[in-house]
Amino acid sequence: MPMAETPTSRIWGGRLKYLGLAAAIMFVQLLPLGAIPAQIAGPDFLLVVTLAYAARRPEYLQVGVVIAVFLLADLLFQRPPGLWAAFVCILSEMLRKRSKGLRNVPLLLEWATVSLGILAITLGYRLVLTVTLVPQAPLGLTLMQMLMTMAAYPIVVLIAQFFFGLSRPAPGQVDSFGHKL
Repeated sequence: MPMAETPTSRIWGGRLKYLGLAAAIMFVQLLPLGAIPAQIAGPDFLLVVTLAYAARRPEYLQVGVVIAVFLLADLLFQRPPGLWAAFVCILSEMLRKRSKGLRNVPLLLEWATVSLGILAITLGYRLVLTVTLVPQAPLGLTLMQMLMTMAAYPIVVLIAQFFFGLSRPAPGQVDSFGHKL
C-alpha cells in the first residue's frame, strides 16, 4: 500500500526535483560538446528554472539552496564567486515575495515580470564587473544570452508544468493541514 503524500513530502520532493534539474543543467553545460566556440549565446537554463520555481512554487525553493547552487555554478563556470549568486538570490527572493500576486495573472505578465528581473540583474552584474575591471564577455554576447534567457522562460515553464508538475497553486488552495499555499 503506497504512502499518502504529505505536505512535507511534497515540498521535499519539489526541492529534490529542483536540485536534480540544477545538477543536470550544470553537468550538461560542463560537457565538452564542441571544439569550436559557439557564435551565439544560449539561454541560462539554470537561471530560468530557478526563477520559474521562485515565481510558481516558492515553498520548494529556499534561499540557502539558491545560494548554494549558484555559488557552485560560479565556481564551476569560473565566474567571480558569489556575485552572480547574490544577484540571482535577490531576484528569486523578490519573485518569492510577489508569487501570491503572480498567481492570478496570465503567463504573459509573469513572463514580463521575470524578464524585467533578468534585465536588471544582467545589467547590474555587468556594471559591477565593469567598475571592478574584471574581464568579461563582449556586450553583444551578454545581451544575446539575456534575450535568449528571457525568450526561454515561457517554454521552460510549460515544460516544467507538464513534466515536473510545477504549476501555480490555485487561489485559496490549501494543503492537507489547512495552510494556504
